[in-house]
Amino acid sequence: MLHNKGTTILSEINDFFTTSEKAMDTIFRTICSLKLSGVRFLGKEKPNNIHKNTDKLLLLLLFPMFRIKSGYDYKTASLFAIMSCGKDVFYRLLNNSSINWRNLHYTLSKKLIKQTQTKAEQTNAPRCLIIDDTDLPKTGRFMELIGKIYTHVSHRSILAFKGLFMAYHDGKSLFALDFSLHGEQGKNKKRPYGISLSQSKKRYSKKREKQSCGNQRTQEYTTSKIKQMLVMIRRAITQGIRFDYLLVDSWFTCYELVKFIKTRRIKCHLVGMIKMGKTNYIYQEKAFSTKQLLEKLRRSKKVKRSKKTGFYYCEALVTMQDIEVKIFFSKSSKRAKWHGLLTTDRTLSFDQVYKIYATRWTIEVYFKESKQYLGMGKCESQDFDAQIAHTTLCMLQYNILATVKRFDKYETLGELFRKAQKESLEKTINEQIWLIIIEIMEELAIIFEADTDLIMEKLIADNLTIKKYLNLQPYINAA
Repeated sequence: MLHNKGTTILSEINDFFTTSEKAMDTIFRTICSLKLSGVRFLGKEKPNNIHKNTDKLLLLLLFPMFRIKSGYDYKTASLFAIMSCGKDVFYRLLNNSSINWRNLHYTLSKKLIKQTQTKAEQTNAPRCLIIDDTDLPKTGRFMELIGKIYTHVSHRSILAFKGLFMAYHDGKSLFALDFSLHGEQGKNKKRPYGISLSQSKKRYSKKREKQSCGNQRTQEYTTSKIKQMLVMIRRAITQGIRFDYLLVDSWFTCYELVKFIKTRRIKCHLVGMIKMGKTNYIYQEKAFSTKQLLEKLRRSKKVKRSKKTGFYYCEALVTMQDIEVKIFFSKSSKRAKWHGLLTTDRTLSFDQVYKIYATRWTIEVYFKESKQYLGMGKCESQDFDAQIAHTTLCMLQYNILATVKRFDKYETLGELFRKAQKESLEKTINEQIWLIIIEIMEELAIIFEADTDLIMEKLIADNLTIKKYLNLQPYINAA
């Protein structure tokens, strides 16, 4: 059994792999560049702790690459040879309400973003901050703060958290930056959050200190997504994230957001889809709803067709209460429905604003890939702190893989993820072969009344072929 003696656990894991295994080697080098040993957000180490919190964090980051779904599966995984411990070692870390997962994520993610800015070639693409929400379905009715939300996918209420996410796109790659988990209270006062009073009492609950990070995250659950979105944007600016455009869909586009963006000193703009609703805009000194404004532009024969996209569109400079904005209406064909886009950058043409807004779909790709490959939203813990920790780890894993993909020229994140898993599986097979060899050598030593250690030493020292093909040295160190 290998005990933690202050050695660099990352190098011990990396020793299991040969240099020909490019994906895992690059992933290890990327994680190593984050200098996890200096992370100060994991809380104070207890005197009786055998394993460091940073080592646990590292292993948790590697779980998906080794096909480990949770701490429960760790004991049967190949990584167990590196740090022999039970599932509770990881669960205690994930359930710790004093850990500032948000600051930890920002610290590490900014390092990854800085790496891409240093190594990447210059691009004229605008930097974008993207905000969107997604459903995180659950099956456990006893989870802390769990409730029902309305999903637009199946148009019904489901047991789930609503995740509000913010991501940064530098022109080439997307990096997840921040998130919060929310519930939907609903209009039925007898069944707030879609559950009865008796069901609410059966949910898991735990006491937290008022000033703890975990308690702050639970407070976000009841906060409106619009209010939380503004807090996220302000936090990103404070953290030094600079962007040219904020991209949102129609649910988030409102006067409050427009005013907030216009008052920032970093010279950023908003590009957002708008609802074809009752919101009034001042055009030619008269108030028009979006539908009335579209109709007026159509009657004025201001509809054009873009040569680049083939879309039909019309545009107007309007005033939203006291703020001047530009609105575009567009549709893909003559029979298609009209959609509206609003921007505070009144210098943009239709082709420019369409190209910028198209970047917003990268966050949808992030949702799909994180759920499919990294298990985002699939945490089964009843503890809300563990839900926060697991989602944070998924975001970090995605950012690490996005950085590797950026410079190793993998076509998709899925291709990189499958390659990394294949290499870790090959490592596991090698380990099993080595363990079989050990058992055979022990049996032969008994039959011939020889010294087992002497036979193993001769095998390792003299047989270079076996050493080459099985990469034995790491397993010798771990044995």
